[in-house]
Amino acid sequence: MRVHKRSEPGQSSFQYQGSSAGLLICISFADSKTSKTPRRPFEKERLDNEMKVVGEFGLKNKRELWRIQLMLAKMRKNARELLTLDEKSPKRIFEGAALLRRCTRLGLLDEDKRELDYVLAIKSQDIMSRRLQTLVFKQNLAKSLHHARVLIKQRHIRVGRQMVNIPSFLVRVDSEKHIDYALTSPFGGGRPGRVKRKNAGSGGGDGEEED
Repeated sequence: MRVHKRSEPGQSSFQYQGSSAGLLICISFADSKTSKTPRRPFEKERLDNEMKVVGEFGLKNKRELWRIQLMLAKMRKNARELLTLDEKSPKRIFEGAALLRRCTRLGLLDEDKRELDYVLAIKSQDIMSRRLQTLVFKQNLAKSLHHARVLIKQRHIRVGRQMVNIPSFLVRVDSEKHIDYALTSPFGGGRPGRVKRKNAGSGGGDGEEED
């Protein structure tokens, strides 16, 4: 069997060819990034702003912020490209409506501001405020942002019927009121935790011995 590799900008392609059966299989996949590092790594003003945002929203590291910034940059890029098209263009009508509908569902735009111009005014802090970690703290389900992150990672939080253990999960507006403790969590009336069960077992054993 022979293996051929062909690389192009932004895409990698592999070809596998069997000598006996004469079978040719080509698998292609596009390279995609979820975050992008800054061009100037030691810019003081940017470093100060990033540390402020990381502390304000209780992020684990700056990569979480860079991920949001890249997502916002793609949204702005799409909005700018659509604004260059004619208002009656089918691409602007359908893709613009999809972009505005997505921003409205996430709570990034109000119903009276469903225009592409307002997409360019969205900030990274607006998206940060829609993270599950932030909303859990705002709804007083956690004592702090860091406590909210721990609760989410330890599977104590659910959105509707679905348990979510991703702090960066973006919550829709219609799902915000369904954020609560998971049914299997001790905070939501589920089974007690390991330490509490251990203490209860040791306490019951001592009582029997005393009798």
